[in-house]
Amino acid sequence: MTTAPATVDAFIAGLPKCELHLHIEGTLEPGLKFALAQRNGIELPYADEDALRTAYDFHDLPGFLSVYYEGMSVLRAEQDFYDLAAAYAAKAHSQNVRYAEIFFDPQAHTARGVAFDTVIRGLTRALDDAERATGFKGRLVMCFLRDFQAEFAMATLVQALPYKEWIIGVGLDSDEAGNPPVKFREVFARARAEGFRLTMHCDVDQKNSTEHIRQVIEEIGVDRIDHGVNALEDPSLIERIRTRGLGLTVCPISNAHVTDGMKAAEIRALLDQDVKVTVNSDDPAYFPGYVAENLAALREPAALCDADLVRLQRNAIEISWAAPAVREEFLAELTAYAERGDA
Repeated sequence: MTTAPATVDAFIAGLPKCELHLHIEGTLEPGLKFALAQRNGIELPYADEDALRTAYDFHDLPGFLSVYYEGMSVLRAEQDFYDLAAAYAAKAHSQNVRYAEIFFDPQAHTARGVAFDTVIRGLTRALDDAERATGFKGRLVMCFLRDFQAEFAMATLVQALPYKEWIIGVGLDSDEAGNPPVKFREVFARARAEGFRLTMHCDVDQKNSTEHIRQVIEEIGVDRIDHGVNALEDPSLIERIRTRGLGLTVCPISNAHVTDGMKAAEIRALLDQDVKVTVNSDDPAYFPGYVAENLAALREPAALCDADLVRLQRNAIEISWAAPAVREEFLAELTAYAERGDA
């Protein structure tokens, strides 16, 4: 199922936003992909940008991932990663995203010969420049690829330790089939001991989805869960999530491309059950729509009033790993905006 682009109304456009589920490699728009391919002497198997967008026809998670990883081939040098992050930072700023925690997948690059240092220096330099120029704050969350060996993840964690000041937390993404959270128990225990915050993807409508959500809560001890709407299938999971104050970072438009819909009813139910659910954009170059478009697409089917939209942003900053001063500044701006809009 796909969704038609929704109109971003004035309230959503002006709303201060916090983005917690955004893969930087998933922001590689076709125009930049062609530009980087030309810079690096890479011939893409597409005639033009329209042909490339036509190839973005996926109906499940594995289908998306095959196109997603193929697209990373154009990212080679530090400047490539800089340009990628700079483009996202500009887009985020244009949508009033004040703060974002941004996933990156170092193994997808080191496995093809790109140095870890090349990746993180390019991304960090771009985010630092963006913050100085516009005030947009982007922080990095390093994800491990769950379809690789746990030993590779541990080696990547050790490789990242000299860069700890640039990485706010760690996560787990990629193909969930046959790769349960407990496969990475020791990796995440080490990450916690090193001071990283923890999150994991529990993708939508996967096999053993509720068991995987139980594992991330009870056996991994995550600080939040990415996706995770299948928790609604087990009331005891919802109670654990609510009791522990865990948030779920849900991505409506990407849900519509790889499952049977946006999960609007589920997001409404999570809000109604006082779960700290948030709305995010996932891989917006592939599932067309950044965070503003995701909120707009969800507004009517989830019956979101202005107060609900404010609540979603309050949830996001409350479950974020932002510094206290950043959180307080965001909440003050959000409150002032809500009062002006009578939300």
